[in-house]
Amino acid sequence: MESRHYGLTGPQVLLIHGGPGAPGYMATIAKVLEKSCRVVEPMQRRSSQEPLTVAKHVADLRELITSSTRLEKPAMVGHSWGAMLALAFAAKHSNDISCLVLIGCGTFDTVSRQHLERMRKDRLDDKFARHMQQIMANDSTPDERMKAMGGFYLKLDSYKLMPVKDDILSCDALGHDETWQDMIRLQTKGEFPQSFSSIDIPTIMLHGAYDPHPGKMIYESLRHYIPQLTYKEWPACGHYPWLEIEAREKFFTTLHEWLSQHA
Repeated sequence: MESRHYGLTGPQVLLIHGGPGAPGYMATIAKVLEKSCRVVEPMQRRSSQEPLTVAKHVADLRELITSSTRLEKPAMVGHSWGAMLALAFAAKHSNDISCLVLIGCGTFDTVSRQHLERMRKDRLDDKFARHMQQIMANDSTPDERMKAMGGFYLKLDSYKLMPVKDDILSCDALGHDETWQDMIRLQTKGEFPQSFSSIDIPTIMLHGAYDPHPGKMIYESLRHYIPQLTYKEWPACGHYPWLEIEAREKFFTTLHEWLSQHA
């Protein structure tokens, strides 16, 4: 499993990117944490002949942890889809990690997803709508369109961004669709979030109040199964707290404090 490594001393941290199928953008967090942590940023498996599943991603992370001398009960920090994958991993292998940090966690029920879609639709003014139409009409590959849509949602889902560069390495549209379809299948089947009741390690949600992913609704859907789950939310903050002008410092302060206590 291809990974990037940062830092030489301090707590061990495993950064899980979102998408699914959008590796690389967690580097911004890694470069801040490397001053006080040993960080591994894995790039999740891409699509191939066999369809991707949540179980395959979980197995890849388990192999990475058990085969690496750099990782011994690391903290697992996931963003968006990566937070969902971290929960799926912890439901099976909580003994392999020390704690969970869920940044802008994704949805585990239809009501929350409908709220997300409604919030995004309400923000689609003429400028955003034209931009989306241009992306969808562009004669490009599915992977290129997915990357362009990632940049679109970065702006739509954020409150007030600092200047940022595109750190996504390359998108995997097919892998995104296969993985997300399997996640929805598992939710429909009743495996998620019910299986999260086996998670017994410290777990925190870090969320922006402006994030269209409804943080408090997602928290309520999870805390019945994860009673030790805590929730921290910032105003004037969207889906990417580490890129928000007004929330960035508060986000990293909270993240550092949590890792120093639990990792």
